[in-house]
Amino acid sequence: MKTITVQNLVDKFHLEVIAGKERLDSRIESDDIHRPGLEFTGYLDYFPKERVQILGRQEITYLHSLPEDERDKRIGEVVAMAPPCFIISRGQAGLDYFTLYCERYQIPLLRTELKTTSFISRLNSYLERVLAPEEVLHAVCMNILGVGIILRGSSGIGKSEVALALIERGHRLVSDDIVLVKKIGAETLIGTHNVNNRELLQLRGIGFVDVTRLYGSGAYQEETTINLDIFLTHWEDYAKTELLGIEEQTTHLLDVAVPQIDIPVRPGRNIAALIEVACKNWRLKAQGYDALETFERRITEEN
Repeated sequence: MKTITVQNLVDKFHLEVIAGKERLDSRIESDDIHRPGLEFTGYLDYFPKERVQILGRQEITYLHSLPEDERDKRIGEVVAMAPPCFIISRGQAGLDYFTLYCERYQIPLLRTELKTTSFISRLNSYLERVLAPEEVLHAVCMNILGVGIILRGSSGIGKSEVALALIERGHRLVSDDIVLVKKIGAETLIGTHNVNNRELLQLRGIGFVDVTRLYGSGAYQEETTINLDIFLTHWEDYAKTELLGIEEQTTHLLDVAVPQIDIPVRPGRNIAALIEVACKNWRLKAQGYDALETFERRITEEN
């Protein structure tokens, strides 16, 4: 399971550390966020102590309104559950009583000047990405006309050369050779690089080339949603398959079904143009038009 530390949050969002400095190495495993409310009334059943806890104006105002002995009791009970950290939004002050218990139990207490909803949105997006399940593929990832593709095939079949041809046609490279696939939410897959290969394309006989320096910043983008899995195969291996594409194929990445297209490779075929057409055709299908259905309807009408 992927984890990050509380220190990562402090660095990412420039958070002020009020208490618990000794425990900034505490691990965060959940990408969910919790705003404790009912817990401050004494109901602690099902308290999600594995989550980052956010306290906005509503929660802090309520705590200020409690009698001192009751407030201390409620805060002590919640802090004792030992969540990874507490984060106070809107730069709210008057937290000496909260600081006392966080120091006692060595739980990081942090503060941001951002509004609660704005900070939660940013934090949730960050946690979803850094803690997302991921898989590493030997492939090329590109964005073609707004369609994210994974380009796969056996070693030496020409994936990087096809990527170069697509870049020269105005499309964008995301990652070459090593593609990091992340699952965001239930059904969304994101393809990106592994940092080391950022903006680089490796071509046999030439070596590494920097696509942004050769073709400009428009030849590259950091990540893309994955819509198609395109597999380059040798012409001889494709000969036994059917021509019309009646049987739609899918592959599964991180338990998410992705449409798969096999494109046979042989000298003289314009693979880059075929991939462009495959992406355009996918967009048409996503909009509700299927050329195969049109063909079948015309055959039926003739008979």
